[in-house]
Amino acid sequence: MSRPRIVIVGAGFAGYRTARTLSRLARGRAEIVLLNPTDYFLYLPLLPQVAAGVLEPRRVTISLSGTLPHVRLVLGEADRIDLDGRTVHYTGPEGDGGTLAYDRLVLAAGSVNKLLPIPGVAEHAHGFRSLPEALYLRDHVTRQVELAAAADPESCAARCTFVVVGAGYTGTEVAAHGQLFTDAQVSRHPLRAGMRPRWLLLDVADRVLPELGERLSRTADKVLRGRGVDVRMGTSVKEATHEGVLLTDGEFVDTRTLVWCVGVRPDPLAESLGLPMERGRLLVDPHLQVPGRPEVFACGDAAAVPDLEKPGEYTPMTAQHAWRQGKLCAHNVAASCGDGERRAYRHKDMGFVVDLGGVKAAANPLGVHLSGPAAGAVTRGYHLAAMPGNRVRVAADWLLDAVLPRQAVQLGLVRSWSVPLDTASPELARVPGGQERGQGGGEPVKSRLGGEPAKNQPGGEPARNQPGGEPARNQPGGEPARNQPGGEPARNQPGGEPARNQPGGEPAKSRPVPAPPADQPPPGSGAAPGPVKRTDTPADPADPAEGDS
Repeated sequence: MSRPRIVIVGAGFAGYRTARTLSRLARGRAEIVLLNPTDYFLYLPLLPQVAAGVLEPRRVTISLSGTLPHVRLVLGEADRIDLDGRTVHYTGPEGDGGTLAYDRLVLAAGSVNKLLPIPGVAEHAHGFRSLPEALYLRDHVTRQVELAAAADPESCAARCTFVVVGAGYTGTEVAAHGQLFTDAQVSRHPLRAGMRPRWLLLDVADRVLPELGERLSRTADKVLRGRGVDVRMGTSVKEATHEGVLLTDGEFVDTRTLVWCVGVRPDPLAESLGLPMERGRLLVDPHLQVPGRPEVFACGDAAAVPDLEKPGEYTPMTAQHAWRQGKLCAHNVAASCGDGERRAYRHKDMGFVVDLGGVKAAANPLGVHLSGPAAGAVTRGYHLAAMPGNRVRVAADWLLDAVLPRQAVQLGLVRSWSVPLDTASPELARVPGGQERGQGGGEPVKSRLGGEPAKNQPGGEPARNQPGGEPARNQPGGEPARNQPGGEPARNQPGGEPARNQPGGEPAKSRPVPAPPADQPPPGSGAAPGPVKRTDTPADPADPAEGDS
């Protein structure tokens, strides 16, 4: 008798925990296949420390093949699931397609950045859900501080202003760590005296961390304001432009940085199944099975799991729930194959931790409210205990950060156009000629804060520095390409130097058309790497089912 095949789609908190637990339970009696776009599990809670230069990127990544020896890893993105044929169709990292047949399917596709119908946000903001986005933000913030040191006062102020939208877990931690990171870059450089980095944290809620208790909220708010973060509750972005953002209170903030941390929404793959949904999440029973499809299980952010502690509600989209659901899902999958008995999902929160950078944090383990160094110690201890690997390396980085200055350098590995906000695959950086999941080809890259070219140029012509587009001399007005060698943004884009500051010091219009810079994809490489328009509609700002993992 052949072994049953269990296919797990996604290796986030839920998918990774399912695979690891099933590997132990199956003991070789079942074939376990894990389909994921990357070969690592990302420990998301420590991502703000990567953006702030505290941790090296590989510290928060756990090798799938190295920690799941009895699980077959297939690199690729699921494009379509045939429920009747029991097959998963996917696209590999090099564009080749494939099909996986299954006897049991676990959908743990996770979530993507939540979009709101705010003009300019999709073009000018960047999310914070993946390693490429964190690496881009670290490079971008470092570059803005360095460019500000040589700029005029007005431009300096704009470059040193960083706007974070969303005061949940992610946004609060990004702002807290970001303020420390930029302050350190300024204070340790004698030629940057007088520069004042400014971080704004915006949210339509009435307090920071609205999903947590008021005491944790007050602790975080006090730390942020004491550190110099401009916390504005009841305020959000009304419109984003290449010069800055217009706030809902009418103020226009000059900035080159807009970080989008308003939460997450379920991966669009779940909605494509045509099964009953709950605000974008696949409806499952308390045993994590899809009604009418006993061979299909779902857990994590992609699943609407009934909250048995709060009848009529569903568990929120958090890493804690995803991690625990993954373990239970593995047991129930094994039970469906005749090994053990299935159980319903129940979970009681044992507390929350919020890392605020340095020795500061806010925590309430087992209901005990802590702040300051004590909360910081508990928070770091919790993360070390929760990480499935790399504990020694993470602890070593923390120790080095405590005694040595951070290395604020630009690696230039991730460009703005490669991490668009409007993407169904935030874990993958876009590449020239790359395609979104289930789509044909990319649209031209969009104009972004930080110096990326506009999606459409005047007259409806393709972007003048994009592959497939005509050179600058064929654009309206006969202007040459704006981006000069060295990867500098266009002269009318925020984050870019004026044309007269380009190599040679001559205005761009008198220069010959240069070769495409390193920041742009090479010509003739196929479709531009910009984001592909998704068919799902923007999320409702008041949607309680969408969370912040």
